[in-house]
Amino acid sequence: VAMQDATAQMALLQFMQAGRPQVAVPSTVHCDHLITAKLGADIDLPHANTESKEVFDFLASVSNKYGIGFWKPGAGIIHQVVLENYAFPGGMMIGTDSHTVNAGGLGMVAIGVGGADACDVMAGLPWELKFPKLIGVKLTGKLNGWTSAKDVILKVAGILTVKGGTGAIVEYFGDGAINLSCTGKGTICNMGAEIGATTSTFGYDESMERYLRATNRADVADAANAIKEHLTGDDAVYADPEKYFDQVIEINLDELEPYLNGPFTPDLATPISQMKEVAAANGWPLKVEWGLIGSCTNSSYEDLSRAASIAKQAIDKGLAIKAEFGINPGSEQVRYTADRDGLLGTFEDLNATIFTNACGPCIGMWDRTGAEKAEKNTIVHSFNRNFAKRADGNPNTYAFVTSPEIVAAIAIAGDLGF
Repeated sequence: VAMQDATAQMALLQFMQAGRPQVAVPSTVHCDHLITAKLGADIDLPHANTESKEVFDFLASVSNKYGIGFWKPGAGIIHQVVLENYAFPGGMMIGTDSHTVNAGGLGMVAIGVGGADACDVMAGLPWELKFPKLIGVKLTGKLNGWTSAKDVILKVAGILTVKGGTGAIVEYFGDGAINLSCTGKGTICNMGAEIGATTSTFGYDESMERYLRATNRADVADAANAIKEHLTGDDAVYADPEKYFDQVIEINLDELEPYLNGPFTPDLATPISQMKEVAAANGWPLKVEWGLIGSCTNSSYEDLSRAASIAKQAIDKGLAIKAEFGINPGSEQVRYTADRDGLLGTFEDLNATIFTNACGPCIGMWDRTGAEKAEKNTIVHSFNRNFAKRADGNPNTYAFVTSPEIVAAIAIAGDLGF
């Protein structure tokens, strides 16, 4: 069971009444929601520690008493921390956050629930749900050029809409799925929440093994390898998917191009080649005010490295960034490694603000200067949701969801259509 600081409060208050001396299953609390992004991590994190001290102290105390793992403010975004430390192939978990589904990138069945369900499971009671339908997404080919794993789920969202996955588990398979990185798989599963899916998952493969070993979990990788034939679908299923899935979608990654989804809904999918024309036709502001990289969807080391490569090319060519630029690393491990390898320095050379390892603007915890004026404007981000007022409270902010590298490119250009 994984809980974030906003939803863990009620879940733990309920658990305290259960009369159990310890939690019945491994459980963790992650302080990532109650940290406002404004001036940068060095100022924002101490402010949050003061502003929400009572909540953080309560969560730490209860966690310590009942044997719950506690990740303090600044440690990272719950779902990135879970992927790096707890997720494992073939496991099942629930979490008090809709994007718990991110752990499907490591072959888990991970489902977002309410605090009452989490309390029941921590107390040792069974958890039940209506048996889901199965949607199969067959991926062929290989990502190339500017296309990323984010574009796979942006394309799927355009096909299924925000309701199309309701009551279903989505399974990705095929040669294209095997070719994706583990964190890329996590990105795809993460935004399954935006199509209403119960969860999304991938079968165990070598990319997951590499990620487990890279995050110091060789023992888990060895255990998974010993039973790997049971951690993915049978050959017969993938050979004739229509026979086993309620719905099958096929996407050729060789032909997939980058997408920008929005504004005001994550399923309005526009290929980047058409964006300038579509934006002009709809009256969407082409001038981009902010580019934001982060959230549980796209804050891994891989995500930051791809965006940093674009930033480095701009710096080398003497280009000045035309939009404001903000980065939320997904965890302290990501932040430390990105800083060590010069990625954060590259972003800072482009005048980016490095925010706390936390959710920040993605969940509306963004004290954006001028938002109160409610002016019509455009932002691009690598988050998951872009409903009206979601990021900054301004109903006239046109927010577009895309990959980290496209965010970087558009922030540099300052124009939705380049």
